[in-house]
Amino acid sequence: MGDTARKTFVTTAVVIGVVAFALALWKLKVLVSLLLLGLVIAAAMRPGIEAMRRRGIPRAIGIAIHYVILAGLVAVFLVLVVPRAIDQLSAATGGELPTSKEDLQNATSDATGVRHEVLSALNDRLKDLPTGSTMLHPALTITKTAFELIVAIFFTFATAAYWIFERDRARALIVGLAPREHRHRIRDTWELIDLKLGAYVRGQLLLVLFVASMLSGAFWAIGEPYWLLLGIFAGVVELIPVVGPLLAGAVAIGAGFAVSWHVALLAGLAVFAVRMLEDYVVIPKVLGHAVGLSPLVVLISVTGLGLLLGGIYVLLAIPLAAIAGTLVDVLVRHRDPAQEEVPTVLFSGETETVRS
Repeated sequence: MGDTARKTFVTTAVVIGVVAFALALWKLKVLVSLLLLGLVIAAAMRPGIEAMRRRGIPRAIGIAIHYVILAGLVAVFLVLVVPRAIDQLSAATGGELPTSKEDLQNATSDATGVRHEVLSALNDRLKDLPTGSTMLHPALTITKTAFELIVAIFFTFATAAYWIFERDRARALIVGLAPREHRHRIRDTWELIDLKLGAYVRGQLLLVLFVASMLSGAFWAIGEPYWLLLGIFAGVVELIPVVGPLLAGAVAIGAGFAVSWHVALLAGLAVFAVRMLEDYVVIPKVLGHAVGLSPLVVLISVTGLGLLLGGIYVLLAIPLAAIAGTLVDVLVRHRDPAQEEVPTVLFSGETETVRS
C-alpha cells in the first residue's frame, strides 16, 4: 500500500507539473516565440559568422557586419521600393485619401473596383473609432503597439546575437547532463537541427527575393496594375507555405480583371510559371530538402499552428516541424544524425561536429 501510494503521488505530481509547465508556456507564448525566432535567426547567421572567424574576424564584428548588411537592405528597400509602392497604392485608391469621415463616405459612394474596396474597409474601421476627446485612446494604443513592435524586434535580434556566443556553452551543459554513451548522438542531433534551420531561413529569404523580383517584372511586362505591390505581396506570402502562393495567384488574377480578362489570364500564367520554375529548378538547386518535410506535414503544421495560436505564428510552423521531424528520425527511426545531408545555402552545411 505504501509503494502504491508513493507511485500515485509521484505520478500525480509529474502530471500536475507537466500541465503547469504547459500553461506557463501558453501564457508566455509570445516570449517563447520571440526566443525561438531569435534562435532560428542565429542558426541562419552562424555559418557566415564562423567563416569570418576562421579568417580572423571576431564574432562580435561578424554579427555587426550581418546586421549592417540587413539594415542596408532595409534602407534600400525603403528608399527605392516603398515610394513607388505608395504611389501605386495611391493610384489604387484614386489619388488623395480622404481626410475626414464625411469625405470618406462620399468617396466610398462614388468609388468602384479596388478603390471602392479599400475605402469601404477604411470606412468600416472608422465607424468603430471613438470621437471627440476619446480619440486620444486610439492614438495611445497605436503608439503602444509600435513601441511593443520595436521592443520585440530588438529582443529577437539581441537574442540571436547572444545565442551566437552562448550556443556552445549551452550545448556543452545539456550534453554533459546526459549519460556518456548518448552524448555524441545528442551533440550530432543538436548540430543537425541547427544546420537545417539555418539552411531553411537562408533559402526562404532567397526565395522571397526571387519571387518578388520575377513576378514584379512579369506583372509590369503584361500591364498588370499595381505590379510592384503585387510582386512584393507575392514575395512576402512566400513565407507562408502552401497557402501563400495560392493567395498570391488569386490576388494577381483578381487585380488583372480590373484591366481585362487577358491580363488576368497572363497574370495567372506568370504566377504558375514562376511557381514551376521555383519548384523544379530553384528549390532543388538552392534549398533542396533542407528540413526534410513532406508537403502534407507542412500543410498540417501550418494549418494547425495558425488555428491554435494565430496567423503570425505560421512563420514558426516549419522550424518547429523540422525540429520535431529530426527528433523522430533520430529517436524513433534510429537514423544517424552524423550521416544526414544538409544542403549548401550560401554557406556549407558541413561541420566538424556533424561529420565527426
